[in-house]
Amino acid sequence: MLSKNEREQIIALINREVVPAIGCTEPVAVALCTAKATETLGRHPERIDVFLSANILKNAMGVGIPGTDMIGLPIAIALGAVVGKSEYGLEVLKDSCPEAVAESRKMVDANVIHIELKDDIEEKLYIEVVCRSGDDRVTAVISGGHTNFVYVDKNGEVLLDKRSSGSAETDADEVELNLRKVFDFATTSPLEEIRFILEAKRLNKQAAERSFDGNYGHELGKTLRSSHSERSILGNNTFTHILSYTSAACDARMAGAMIPVMSNSGSGNQGIAATLPVVVYAEDNHKSEEQLIRALILSHLTAIYIKQNLGKLSALCGCVVAATGSSCGITYLMGGGYEQVADAVQNMIANLTGMICDGAKPSCALKLTSGVSTAVFSAILAMEGKCVTSVEGIIENDVDLSIRNLTKIGSKGMNETDKMVLDIMTHKHCD
Repeated sequence: MLSKNEREQIIALINREVVPAIGCTEPVAVALCTAKATETLGRHPERIDVFLSANILKNAMGVGIPGTDMIGLPIAIALGAVVGKSEYGLEVLKDSCPEAVAESRKMVDANVIHIELKDDIEEKLYIEVVCRSGDDRVTAVISGGHTNFVYVDKNGEVLLDKRSSGSAETDADEVELNLRKVFDFATTSPLEEIRFILEAKRLNKQAAERSFDGNYGHELGKTLRSSHSERSILGNNTFTHILSYTSAACDARMAGAMIPVMSNSGSGNQGIAATLPVVVYAEDNHKSEEQLIRALILSHLTAIYIKQNLGKLSALCGCVVAATGSSCGITYLMGGGYEQVADAVQNMIANLTGMICDGAKPSCALKLTSGVSTAVFSAILAMEGKCVTSVEGIIENDVDLSIRNLTKIGSKGMNETDKMVLDIMTHKHCD
């Protein structure tokens, strides 16, 4: 068992990275930054200038904003100014109501909001909001994490400045992880210390079930659950239950439903993919609450570990990361030990590396479904003693080195891909 001090560090890390969020976390983070700037200004701004890194812009262009039936950044920014509360973090818009939406629409129509690409920075997660009213001017900056404020000033008076250290995507004092440590923490920690992860089950399962009752996005989850698709094509089994629950929760949040989900590493979709496959497998196979808790911790902490090396935002689809976590959790629930869990990770990396992120949008449900279906296949193979070898592609004998290879491709090798994706997205012709 890990030492109490090390367990406490890891628990603190999980509590920082696994938090509730309403709506897609990129436009919501921009709304959060706007809310902070507006609060500091002390009144509603007459003009809002927003400067964003390319990855934030990419992930905020095509996603629904909670409670608005609208897509994209302008309405999110306006809502942040009208009704947002920075103390709510990634639930900044939870007080939204029809009156606030109507007022925000007026702001958008009045051309108060101006959005630009901040192209002179290396940081992939960067949000700068400048709010003006009369002679007053406030600047707020989030960098390195979706809720990480690094700078605030009002009329030239600096109220907060953590830019020299705050823009790093990982804290200097953050606990160093490897897959063995992740596994040991998940499987040996006292249960009362990690029981809190069941809140992820409650929120994300609730989101899926509300989605089944509505009409959200491409309705992939609902379609997979229908009698024709599920029974006649895929069968009515644990595999299709995993796919339908995971994609349904994504359908709802990408369409802008006012439904909270438990996120992972700043992404609601990653939180969904790290949670629901594990929950559904455990419930369908009558696993104990303790087994579920440990599997969920294993899934979420694996995703956090990979994201430590990859960064909050990258050209690599986060479904790859989160589904790798859920594959570990499912393997554990199948009775696998560390070796089988490591094999499941190797199988995932061999399969899904290179899946691009082309922004947050309703069709993310399709990518989540691809990721979690591969998670199930990888777990099954691992439990049968089947694992890709080090002569294949980017796989190494050491699973942690394979993870590094994955994250190097996502954070460095795919940078040109990221630029091309953004260029296509900003220049395509839509009807």
